[in-house]
Amino acid sequence: MNVSFIGSGNLAWHLAPALDNTDYPVKEVYSLHLHHAETLVKRLYHASVQSTLDFSSSPSRVFIVAVSDDAIEDVMQEIILPDDAILLHTSGSRPLNVLSYAATPRVGVFYPLQTFTKNRKVEFSEIPIFIESEEKETEDVLMAMGKAISRKVFKISSGDRQALHVAAVFASNFTNHMIKISRDILTAHKLDFEWIKPLIAEAINKSLSLGPEGAQTGPAKRGDLEILDKHLDFLKHDDAVAEIYRLVSQHILDRYGE
Repeated sequence: MNVSFIGSGNLAWHLAPALDNTDYPVKEVYSLHLHHAETLVKRLYHASVQSTLDFSSSPSRVFIVAVSDDAIEDVMQEIILPDDAILLHTSGSRPLNVLSYAATPRVGVFYPLQTFTKNRKVEFSEIPIFIESEEKETEDVLMAMGKAISRKVFKISSGDRQALHVAAVFASNFTNHMIKISRDILTAHKLDFEWIKPLIAEAINKSLSLGPEGAQTGPAKRGDLEILDKHLDFLKHDDAVAEIYRLVSQHILDRYGE
């Protein structure tokens, strides 16, 4: 079953080659940025660049919209599909019905739960893929396509997928930003970020093995208000970071204080 991609960002960069190595060869890539589409096509076996959103003569059956969340509606207004097309989006936060304006009843969601960066290799067989469709034939296609690249494929509703996405933002994006703040503090004081990397690795591994409640340590968990006050005083020249420290510390105090 041939596939076409609308979008050539981080997710498409990894997902298109993964599918291309299965029974779902990628035939076309469309992007607003022609150079990005050309670069992705070079990673594929027999794909070509699609210059418009008119796919009416496409050899593909499955069309994967892998664009930013706020661009999905724009694609829906312009895309032209073959009569038997299956149209999917890959967003964690947008509901299935964002595709309701498409000129096909066969719509669905194909959401790989992972953080993707072009220069960072991922192993798709270990990535959970969450699918959704209200149409049985489309759901079967999604399940088969997911199982072609991953051992972990699950059905999920739009509401549950949003909860999953919010949890993922806390676990991944917010955690990464906290590490960025940590590095900024060290850099400002001419201290080596390498020194703290073993701590970061152990904190993540311990949280995964013991569970976050069992792994939680630190002055807020202990209720050490004197240390918390000293840290806030240390951060007094950076109001934004001090407020983050205060809010997170207070949340930990409230959670474990009893």
